[in-house]
Amino acid sequence: MSAPDAPATTASRPRRRTPIWAVLTIAVGALLMATSATAVVGGKLLIDRYTGRIQQQNLLAGAAKVPQEPDGEALDGPITMLLLGVDERGSRPGEMRSDTIIILHVPATHDQAYLVSVPRDTWVEAPAFEPSGYPGGESKITDVFRAGSRNGVGRAGGAQLVALTLNDLTGIEFDGAAIIDFGGFRNVIDALGGVRMCVDQRVKSQHMRLVDGEPTWLAEAREVGGGEELWHEEGCKRMAGWEALDYSRQRYGLPNGDYDRQRHQRQLLKAMVQEASSTGVLTNPAKIDRVITAAGKAFVLDTGGVSIADFVFTLRGITANDLIMVKTNGGEFNPAGFSSTAAERLTPESLEMFDAVRTGTLDDYLLANPDAVQRD
Repeated sequence: MSAPDAPATTASRPRRRTPIWAVLTIAVGALLMATSATAVVGGKLLIDRYTGRIQQQNLLAGAAKVPQEPDGEALDGPITMLLLGVDERGSRPGEMRSDTIIILHVPATHDQAYLVSVPRDTWVEAPAFEPSGYPGGESKITDVFRAGSRNGVGRAGGAQLVALTLNDLTGIEFDGAAIIDFGGFRNVIDALGGVRMCVDQRVKSQHMRLVDGEPTWLAEAREVGGGEELWHEEGCKRMAGWEALDYSRQRYGLPNGDYDRQRHQRQLLKAMVQEASSTGVLTNPAKIDRVITAAGKAFVLDTGGVSIADFVFTLRGITANDLIMVKTNGGEFNPAGFSSTAAERLTPESLEMFDAVRTGTLDDYLLANPDAVQRD
């Protein structure tokens, strides 16, 4: 990844600014706008053009903040969004686990953004959820999404139950949420022309094999004899959508398991934002259109009653270099103590960190606990 830009000074040329909502285009499906505040008006016109391409549903239920009154300019206070990645391939429609759970938090200053992963194996107590017939109970949080999506309720129900469960656990209320299927994620990366990723540990793919030299889903490879093992080798390279996504989903064979996967997924999000903010994308209207079209098809979005335009205006000044990746449980597995399942619990320090998200004081918490910041 490229080194952070040098701090701007009165004597230096203004830094080209790429809005955080390049993250929200990639992570929430909004819109890729231009690089400076002077483009906001034109950006709003483009937002109106593309908003109709994005599915919008209620993903938060009782875990949503009371929406602010829109004023066409900016939102006040901290902003917290729930991002969920699902893999519907091979599942019954609407019934799947959420393997990626990330909380995107922007402090009240709106000058930084934090990506905080919730470990998929976190042991939680989910409330009863009448729409899907779920009576409530304890499970890994990755299974909570499935419990909420059953009986035809679908993805929106899964997201609502995850949001309600996290609200019970941490007290966090969300300004918005987004769901993305991994297949849609791959299409967004391909529309960008790929991303540059650095493989820090050699790892074998658990999801894909090589069949006649071509990457193939494991189930399909088995149908034609199994194929050859697919390995992600150490080093930095430009990856197509399938490769970047497959690498970021691996956890078996890595020293820190799911925590290495969380770190790689946060790195992928940042790599996508960096690519989206590159000159090769921003100066190419056709590529911008392809990216936004792919994002619009890939996401289900809930902005909590606030217009996408207001989100964009508020977050327009944050760049990819202002993204800070945060570790949960110190980046290590914290076993829940069960012999029957590899579940874990949030440490007291992590619960304190999530409380800082709730109160809008995460920046203060990280100043006092710098080891919680992911450095790579």
